[in-house]
Amino acid sequence: MKNNFNNFSFYHIYPLGLCGANEKNDFITSPQKNLSKLYDWIPYIKSLGCNAIYLGPVFESSTHGYDTTDYFYVDRRLGNNEDLKKIILYFHENGIKVIFDTVFNHVGRDFWAFKDVQENREQSKFKDWFQNLKFEMKNQYGEPYTYDCWEGHMSLVKLNHNNPEVRQHLLMAAKFWIKELGADGLRIDAADCISLNFLKEINIYCKKLKPDFWIMGEIIHGDYRKWLSSGIFDSVTNYECYKGLYSSFNDKNLFEIAYSLNRQFGKDGIYNNHVLYNFVDNHDVNRISSTLIKPDHFFPLHALLFTIPGIPSIYYGSELGIEGKKTKESDKLLRPELNISEILDENKNIALVNSIKKFSKIRNESKALKYGNYIPLMTNHEQFVFARQFEDETYMVAINASENESIINFDFPYKGDFMIDLLNEKEVFKINGKITLNLWPNWARILKVER
Repeated sequence: MKNNFNNFSFYHIYPLGLCGANEKNDFITSPQKNLSKLYDWIPYIKSLGCNAIYLGPVFESSTHGYDTTDYFYVDRRLGNNEDLKKIILYFHENGIKVIFDTVFNHVGRDFWAFKDVQENREQSKFKDWFQNLKFEMKNQYGEPYTYDCWEGHMSLVKLNHNNPEVRQHLLMAAKFWIKELGADGLRIDAADCISLNFLKEINIYCKKLKPDFWIMGEIIHGDYRKWLSSGIFDSVTNYECYKGLYSSFNDKNLFEIAYSLNRQFGKDGIYNNHVLYNFVDNHDVNRISSTLIKPDHFFPLHALLFTIPGIPSIYYGSELGIEGKKTKESDKLLRPELNISEILDENKNIALVNSIKKFSKIRNESKALKYGNYIPLMTNHEQFVFARQFEDETYMVAINASENESIINFDFPYKGDFMIDLLNEKEVFKINGKITLNLWPNWARILKVER
């Protein structure tokens, strides 16, 4: 059997947003108790069938969490280390793994070692902690030095991973998170900007401390095998299918996602035997309800998310129909404060939530949908059919993105007497080499083959 990472089903939370933290850290205020707001979400997360939570940045930072100032203390706008330790324990008691968002590529300008550089300049004993720090000209802040940063953002100072002290500091942080706080894994931000050698060192170090530790890299472009085949990551962010999933529906072109899935996981798929992290939105991109042209496409889209190869992830509130778009100035609208009790009481989007629960339950109870091979069966502009097989189990998934009921016919050259539709009141369809299915508008069938 493939590794247990396939069993994961994620709920992704951005705590600084969800918990209503102040936008800027004053580094003076006593730790707040905002993390306690997550307790209210745990029963709801469990009800969705999610067994892992990906927590956006929780360590001390200046603003959005990706400008770290101290890796060993929880951001005072959220709480303190003891608060985080307690809530992780509570997640564990509820059968939910906890993955930390980790920013090892860069730090904020308020990072303690960079503050020493600002104060002591060439005499700072930490001047070699930062990549290409040069005292030859002024930077945009008027300071007499320049340095490498992340994608032109001078507020995000790139660390020098060639410095053994820097690597040791980051590894000690990981050890602290594992041993003292109880972290089960890491999502490494901007992983494609970090050397493969150091990423491998992180992997080896963490798994010596905790053999089942899970590490995912944020990879936006490129061949994922570079990070997966060399034992660096257990998973990477599947941005190829992120784009294909929503645009296939918006463009009435399911050939797009079918092509990507076949390229990745078909008979000669380049990522066979690897586990990718699938999503329809996250903290960096527009909410899916703001991306889809037709709201009803939410349903077949999520049926796909929970049945294609890889690990599904839901970004907090998107399953409730929350909208949000990026602006040139801010990602704030993507990361709002939310109160789960208030949202559920309003009950406006309960059909969306209930559909997620159905898709998740079927996946959680299926070996084929978690571990199985991917076999394309039929594709046209608004209908898409594929099978998943593992050991003695075969499932078939049929998607309809049309506003109209559709009748489809296709060959089904696999053994079986009949199929049961687990999504739709256990309707039964006979198998005789060819299959005829009626598909309801903007919906799906998830069928299990029986003998």
